[in-house]
Amino acid sequence: MSVPRPAAVVVLAAGEGTRMKSRTPKVLHELCGRALVDHMLAAARGLDPERLIVVIGHERERVGAHLAATSPDALTVVQAEQRGTGHAVRTVLEETGTIAGTVLVTYGDTPLLRTETLAALLAAHERDGNAVTVLTAEVPDPTGYGRIVRDADGAVLEIVEHKDADEAQRAIKEMNSGVYAFDGALLADAVKRVSTANAQGEEYLTDVLAILRADGHRVGASVAADHVEVEGVNDRVQLAFARRVLNRRILERHMREGVTVIDPETTWIDVEVILEPDVVIHPSTQLHGRTSVATGAVVGPGSTLTDTEVGEGASVVNTVAVGAVIGPEADVGPYTYLRPGTVLGRKAKAGAHVEMKNAQVGEGAKVPHLTYVGDATIGAGANIGASAIFVNYDGVNKHHTTIGEHAFIGCDTMLVAPVTVGDGAYTAAGSTITNDVPPGAIAVARERQRNIDGWVARKRAGTRSAEAARRALAAAEAPAEELQENGT
Repeated sequence: MSVPRPAAVVVLAAGEGTRMKSRTPKVLHELCGRALVDHMLAAARGLDPERLIVVIGHERERVGAHLAATSPDALTVVQAEQRGTGHAVRTVLEETGTIAGTVLVTYGDTPLLRTETLAALLAAHERDGNAVTVLTAEVPDPTGYGRIVRDADGAVLEIVEHKDADEAQRAIKEMNSGVYAFDGALLADAVKRVSTANAQGEEYLTDVLAILRADGHRVGASVAADHVEVEGVNDRVQLAFARRVLNRRILERHMREGVTVIDPETTWIDVEVILEPDVVIHPSTQLHGRTSVATGAVVGPGSTLTDTEVGEGASVVNTVAVGAVIGPEADVGPYTYLRPGTVLGRKAKAGAHVEMKNAQVGEGAKVPHLTYVGDATIGAGANIGASAIFVNYDGVNKHHTTIGEHAFIGCDTMLVAPVTVGDGAYTAAGSTITNDVPPGAIAVARERQRNIDGWVARKRAGTRSAEAARRALAAAEAPAEELQENGT
């Protein structure tokens, strides 16, 4: 289908959204990794419009700052007073002047609307030579919606609001989405003639259709394939519904491209996540932001990755990772936390109950369990024993620890940064390392063990420990007494 390039797409995003009951402007609420308005802008960009315009009003500073950061290609127009959709469009045209060509008007709270549906609207508008073409949908229950009344030739006669509809009109299931394709020149003239003679005292864009038809112009309609697409988000219930619909679309796209999703019902993936073929996603996994997972990697169950890169053939189980890089064939989890700046090399391991932050872990190096690694470089092939702690913070500054290639850090070692353990060096279990360890050396930094006999009997008399010790000592002395009795 040949799709005409619109002269402009105007996204109305000035409303307050009181039903969200939120301090966050409605159009900035997040949905699968994007704000509501960003989903609409992404769909609009698929049409390659000559101009992309967003009307802002409520919380204009916050919405404007967001758009400046995420959509520098969009012109923002301020509707200082929210006096209706017709007033919003008139505000745009007062700033831009008449826009020659097709002007598409849509909304910042319709995140499920696809580029393909908008393209079909534009194609119908050009094919039929309409002055305006409205996007409609057939809904199971049209209660509350404006009904589309057509003539025998299919042209739109009028849009009748539910409260004004008679019995026959209320039986109509085709509803008005509020999305329109206009002839820009005709729109510029008609929008100036919209009246405020209504209960709200506002300028409604729907009135432009009646004005154009009264002027003798054709008003047409394009029916969306799925009515769900045109549903707006006005409260948290609708937001959750939209999130599930959009997540299902995302999962289906990935599965058709060769990704295995074991349980789609418990898997949540943001729209900008990249998954290569033959990735396997296990249940209760969430992939957020710009996370990418390479071919053959297995993620989950129970993993939440944000802005994280997972290499080919890696395994990531029961892991939380933010801003991390997990190398090819690396092994992560379970119950692992990888914080920003963590980079695992090929075949590296971050095992059970391991936390890492700003750590570079070399190829084949292992941090198997119960360890904190912060601000560190670990060389290839090194092994970090259980309960090792990289003591990186002195209360004011963070310091770096360097572990050489094929070094061995004994269990329960405290590495007090800044410190370097050389290539092939060892630390003895239970040591507190405060000075550099030369390559090939072993560092032993612990108190000599001293046993105080009889301490429990004297200091913990009457306890179960004391009774257990008494029995053990008696049993140990018994064989010696028997030997004496036998004269041996």
